[in-house]
Amino acid sequence: MEPTAIAEALRRGQSALGIELGSTRIKAVLIGPDHAPVASGAFDWQNQQIDGIWTYPLEEVWTGIQAAYRQLADEVRTQYGVELATVGAMGVSAMMHGYLPFDREGSQIAEFRTWRNTVTEAEAAELTELFGFNIPQRWSVAHLYRAVRLREEHAPKIGFLTTLAGYVHWQLTGEKVLGTGEAAGMFPLDSATMDYDRAMLQKFDSLTAPYSLPWKLEDILPTALTAGDDGGTLTPAGAKLLDPTGQLQPGIPFCPPEGDAGTGMTATNSVSPRTGNVSAGTSIFAMVVLERPLSRVYPEIDMVTTPTGAPVAMVHCNTCTSDLDAWVKMFSELLSAAGAPMDKSALYALLYRQALLGEPDCGGVLNFNCFSGEPVLNLESGCPMLLRKPLAPLTLGNFMRAQLFAAMAPLRIGMDLLAQEKVALDKLYGHGGLFKVPHVAPKLMASALQVPVAVMETAGEGGPWGMALLAMYRKMRSPGETLEDYLSEKVFASAQEDCERPDPETAAGFAQYLEQYKAALPAQKAASQIFA
Repeated sequence: MEPTAIAEALRRGQSALGIELGSTRIKAVLIGPDHAPVASGAFDWQNQQIDGIWTYPLEEVWTGIQAAYRQLADEVRTQYGVELATVGAMGVSAMMHGYLPFDREGSQIAEFRTWRNTVTEAEAAELTELFGFNIPQRWSVAHLYRAVRLREEHAPKIGFLTTLAGYVHWQLTGEKVLGTGEAAGMFPLDSATMDYDRAMLQKFDSLTAPYSLPWKLEDILPTALTAGDDGGTLTPAGAKLLDPTGQLQPGIPFCPPEGDAGTGMTATNSVSPRTGNVSAGTSIFAMVVLERPLSRVYPEIDMVTTPTGAPVAMVHCNTCTSDLDAWVKMFSELLSAAGAPMDKSALYALLYRQALLGEPDCGGVLNFNCFSGEPVLNLESGCPMLLRKPLAPLTLGNFMRAQLFAAMAPLRIGMDLLAQEKVALDKLYGHGGLFKVPHVAPKLMASALQVPVAVMETAGEGGPWGMALLAMYRKMRSPGETLEDYLSEKVFASAQEDCERPDPETAAGFAQYLEQYKAALPAQKAASQIFA
């Protein structure tokens, strides 16, 4: 669209705003009637480990959201000469699941416990056995049960339990709701009813009955909504919270809030059976939409849903690029010390491309990138660690290839279980920081996972763009039009993509690397205990 047409569309509210609170960045993306981004804003942040718990202060949530929105509004003013007073629809997403409890008056009564925490192993295992359904450690119900079991002071006081996306949505609209994709990571959903599984709710209440809690689980969970449902409207208080200048007006319709898994599926058009995507940033996870249920429970595989409630198998690994980012930062310091500073994006591109020059199996170089515990590897805690054979040449190519293979190895271990189940998958769509350098990560990942890996031209927009699409679907869908049809026919019909297919030599090299990786896991476990 031409700038003048975009400006007119913005004045008429023919737009949608998506806000996503990721692990390292809060980003806002505004799209026009053709679904293309027209403006964005961002704010960088990092989690903190306090008393052994990975967390973020809620005060920084609003500092970041306001900064990202202000940057977006400034861009709209500069580029299109429009003061952003309204948008057609809005939506909020955030890093998946975790634990965020409030009392009956709405006050926070325990720190936000993020997906990165691996302290609920015993509780998750007990709930998995009780339900006959895998409960991952990061799910809200696992954290809740831990708080109850340990008789934490706040547990009996809980009036509302939600996730980060649900919290922000609640503050902006007053509505205590969640989209099905995110709600399914708080507590198992029944895809037939699009609501929490009633039999499992009763089992949980029976399990916790000896603790004499004044609440039932169903009473403290958000209401589950599907894509396209009414998620409420921006309240006057919410408008002021988002835009303290007072320019933004209340009354904007909201779609249900989602987690970053749901927005990733939307942003890659991976919401139909046989489709899937890989989100690779601070963490790495694959989402595969199923044609049929799995034959049994796998502790390594999470069962969640699409934003419309269809069953999804999810392989989630806690760490992806954090260790790689630390090495790149050190290389940047070296270049600066040598008087040859290099642009960050250019440095990443240079180093990534070196990985393609490494030996197929990394030439005796082995890397573990675990910053925290890793359930797929049965690690309670993590410790980044680089190993190599004494006479192995430590070339830059082998080093970088080992870094990227380390990000993919835990994912492959989980994906092998889906292969055993003969889950049909035509292609995986990649998005996130690992895919910013063209060709490199898709080429290696296709061979590592033994499935074609494609990156769309829109992959760089990521989750906040996916959230904006869900908001636009809420506003613009025709009666009876499914999300699957809306995305395929109105958003991605002419989308361009770069697809890489498995290469036999690279696949054989990764298989050798993975064999060494598995054999060295005891060393990783020992190191993580030393530095715990």
